[in-house]
Amino acid sequence: MDELDRALLRLLQQNGRRTNRDLALATHVVPSTSLQRVRSLVERGIISGFRAEVDLVAIGRPVQALISVRVRPPSRAVIEDFRTWASGLTETVSLFSTTGAFDFLLHVAVPTVDGLYGLVTDRLAARPEVSDVRTSLVFDHRRSAAIEPAPPSPE
Repeated sequence: MDELDRALLRLLQQNGRRTNRDLALATHVVPSTSLQRVRSLVERGIISGFRAEVDLVAIGRPVQALISVRVRPPSRAVIEDFRTWASGLTETVSLFSTTGAFDFLLHVAVPTVDGLYGLVTDRLAARPEVSDVRTSLVFDHRRSAAIEPAPPSPE
């Protein structure tokens, strides 16, 4: 990735709906170059998609939590089945497979604290493979507006 790719990536992370003309003006290249570079970023898998970012409060899910989950037995089949199930929950914002004391970290968003309690006790803890659950309420969540690529490694 060169500096033009990095600049385009920064601009698109700030606003994925930016027009090609605007991208070209902001990076001081002709529109055809901008278009070709963005297509290349997509083809190379650097840009994996374009999505709408939603405000969780505005869509009625103001309560966020991080839930650590341990599953037993720790077999591939059990882990993959739980991962598929948990990632399909409508409450799941993100799902991380982790090392350490817990196998998963779920970031969830729900309408109420009672809804969080129900999710944890009635659905997560009720699953036979779940051996431990720890829940932390999220007071504030900030996401970086743009994630910079790692600098090139010296050769």
